[in-house]
Amino acid sequence: MTVGVVGLGLIGGSLARLLRARGVDVVATDASPATRDAARAAGLTVADDVAGAVAGRGLVVLAVPLRAMRAVAAEVARHAEDAATVTDVGSVKGPVRAAVADAGLAGRYVGAHPMAGTERSGFESSDARLLDGAPWAVTVAPGTEPHRLAAVLGLITGPLAGTAAVLTDECHDEVAALVSHVPHVVATQLLNAVAGAPVRDVALGLAAGSFRDGTRVAFTDPARTEAMVTENAAWVAPALRKVVRDLEAVLEALEANAPVHEFFHAADTVRGAWVPGARPGGEAERVPLEGDWPAALLDRCAAGAVVVRLTATHAELAGTSPR
Repeated sequence: MTVGVVGLGLIGGSLARLLRARGVDVVATDASPATRDAARAAGLTVADDVAGAVAGRGLVVLAVPLRAMRAVAAEVARHAEDAATVTDVGSVKGPVRAAVADAGLAGRYVGAHPMAGTERSGFESSDARLLDGAPWAVTVAPGTEPHRLAAVLGLITGPLAGTAAVLTDECHDEVAALVSHVPHVVATQLLNAVAGAPVRDVALGLAAGSFRDGTRVAFTDPARTEAMVTENAAWVAPALRKVVRDLEAVLEALEANAPVHEFFHAADTVRGAWVPGARPGGEAERVPLEGDWPAALLDRCAAGAVVVRLTATHAELAGTSPR
């Protein structure tokens, strides 16, 4: 496996570090000369431009900001081998697929998104441990070539030691809105509420675990969060509207001195079943890599299963979502 990584921010840098640690032949690049120098100092093989990072690579990973994706995809299309599979690490999939399609890479693209990160950014914050064993979403579309999906799944479940849920772009973007993008908006508003309060300084001096945990992602680069949310507006807006409706209902109940028991217990089944970061359990299932096996993975993963291993003959799945 030979990999080219374009973009050495938090995720791209962490990916390149982990691949190198696992013995994968990886070449990376970044638009910033200072970042390239830092990556070389960290022991990575770094090219001066996109052409040098993707030439001869079997798998190319786009790890640039969403708003740079279109230009970078066009550059990759000029220099990558025709046989190269193109993937990415973006938090929104629909717009990325449109960008790579416009660059002429539609038939070679498999979407990917590691569900891991921190509120920090930049290569200096990257760490191989960030993506080691992380869960990934992998997205396909009609016409996705099975061997390209296999290449991405092989990378994730092999040297990255992760798991992969195979989804459509639409399913991914709806899920990401619920578990990532709306939480970023809510965390930002929690921070905004305190920032604009007359007792701000006292409040910040007394804030402890609940405020720290509730606002952690609000310390992400605001421009990055804004791009993520606006690029996925079609799914973020309705999910956020439901949050607003539910909070309005609680507000009205509190003002009327009415019960709010249902609000605080609506998620009891998830609260009792979900363990953040837990590896999927349950009896393993094997899906043979024959016929329309990507469709079979879509079906299983839509029910909560994830790919935990890929061999030359089958994909091994485990786990279901809590109900």
